[in-house]
Amino acid sequence: MAADAQHGTELVQVVALLAAGVVAVPVFRRIGLGSVLGYLAAGLAIGPFGLRLFSDPQAILHIAELGVVMFLFVIGLEMQPSRLWSLRKEIFGLGVAQVLVCGLLLTLTGIAWGLTPLVSFFASMGFVLTSTATVMQLLGERREVSSPRGQRIVSILLLEDLAIVPLLILVTLLTPGAAKLAASEYWQAIGIAGAAVALLVAAGVWLLNPFFRLLAESHAREVMTAAALLVVLGSALTMQVSGLSMAMGAFLAGVLLSESTFRHQLEADIEPFRGILLGLFFMGVGMSINMPLMTQQWPLILAGTLSFMLVKGVGIYAIARLRSKHGEGLYRAAMMAQGGEFAFVLYAAATQAGIFSTQVNALMTAAVIVSMALTPLLVFALRWVLPKEKESMDGVEAAEDLSGSVLIIGFGRFGQIVSQPLLARGIDISIIDNQTQIIKDAGDFGFKVYYGDGTHLHILHAAGAGRAQAILVCINDWAAANKIVELVKAEFPLVKVLVRAFDREHALELVRAGVDYQIREVLHSAVAFGRETLKELGVPDEEAEEVMEEVVRNDRERFEMQIVGGIYAGRQLIRGNLAAVTGKRAPDEPADEAAPAVKQ
Repeated sequence: MAADAQHGTELVQVVALLAAGVVAVPVFRRIGLGSVLGYLAAGLAIGPFGLRLFSDPQAILHIAELGVVMFLFVIGLEMQPSRLWSLRKEIFGLGVAQVLVCGLLLTLTGIAWGLTPLVSFFASMGFVLTSTATVMQLLGERREVSSPRGQRIVSILLLEDLAIVPLLILVTLLTPGAAKLAASEYWQAIGIAGAAVALLVAAGVWLLNPFFRLLAESHAREVMTAAALLVVLGSALTMQVSGLSMAMGAFLAGVLLSESTFRHQLEADIEPFRGILLGLFFMGVGMSINMPLMTQQWPLILAGTLSFMLVKGVGIYAIARLRSKHGEGLYRAAMMAQGGEFAFVLYAAATQAGIFSTQVNALMTAAVIVSMALTPLLVFALRWVLPKEKESMDGVEAAEDLSGSVLIIGFGRFGQIVSQPLLARGIDISIIDNQTQIIKDAGDFGFKVYYGDGTHLHILHAAGAGRAQAILVCINDWAAANKIVELVKAEFPLVKVLVRAFDREHALELVRAGVDYQIREVLHSAVAFGRETLKELGVPDEEAEEVMEEVVRNDRERFEMQIVGGIYAGRQLIRGNLAAVTGKRAPDEPADEAAPAVKQ
């Protein structure tokens, strides 16, 4: 009976967690405050100081921290080593500068509040470590993770996550009575951490791809999902045992798998777990809010939190202004002014080491939680400081369960023309675009266009990509078109893919990616333009047609040579004007070949 009662209590807690999140998050998103604040409010409502359905929020937090781990794994999947290398200046430049400047400013602020220099240093450095979970959730909701300013924020977050390692080592070195063993423990910790990273890199380079290839041959989707979880949790555990951050272990595993052919399936497998666990993490933080302490010390906590956020925001803004404009500086300051989840780890270690008193730990933990709760409000309020036009979604429907035989992605001037022969033949088409104004304008001319960004796999599924016979990528974005092709070829290999190419180089990339058809967006219009120019200059129609046929034939032949030999292959097929201007032949140009005469 006792066991049944315990199971019943656990079931009530699970139902309460789900119900609180399901009710609070849509309400908070509806009023524009975002899901983070909704989860925090839900956790507070059902926690020890609300309905008291949970007495130990730390137990929830320990499990829910895996949401942060999985979040960084997914981010790692999007960070190919080459892309990560391209962000090295942001990571080790902006990141280090922000940590050092904000750490110094906050340490001085803590001293001004009456803390000793040592206590102030660790209290401040904990607050410097921005909440990866909060910021990534806010960036994700605003679809800015891949934007330039979003990438700069992600780079700084990565450096701050790395900073927890030397800070924890410092706590160990400064523990009273540990000075004798400090040097040996320090080098031992570095050796263990280095060995763990080397082991993880070796496994990623030589084992993970063959491992997933072997599992894929079994055609058991649930085994692939289990394997994805095994890689994430195994990497996190390896880093944690070695004294490093679980989140960094998962991120490193994601980076090592970013070039894998299985990365899109891994991302799709991890996504449901990541979302649920990340929501649980924020609810656990909400449960951890100590209301009696807040009630007794609220002036001190609120004043201290606001002063730390203000000083940190000033430091962030100052660093941002070295390379960015005023608007981005304010945006980054609003996003990153809070403390983060790693502060809990650092403060607990400092308390255990005797550096913090229990009261200081409680007050600083409360300040970090309050700062995390204030961040969505601060970002929300920023729209009045930096007014930004937001496209109205009125009358716009999101893509969901579409079933057209042909899926058109992008309905600008190119996609509109492409749709006409298909509709003329009575072919059922589905159309998606990510610009609401285009969708609304298309509706005025009799088109039903759904809202959706084709660079996201779940949108492609919702738009019916798996059921379509052909997918037409008609967008005017080189990188986005490549991303869509990569997703489609990996997830829907049997669907025909036809793509609008930006230029010749892009067309070559698309051919190598295995598309069924590509066309440069200006090819035929330029050919028609050239033909009409010849006619306007007095060239007979028949001769103008012959000239343009030769131009098209040479262009096609040169393109085929470039597929094999690179962009400079077939230069002898180009007629340049260098000889006419300077009297010198262009490289690879035949000496006896001359352009057809133009009769005027």
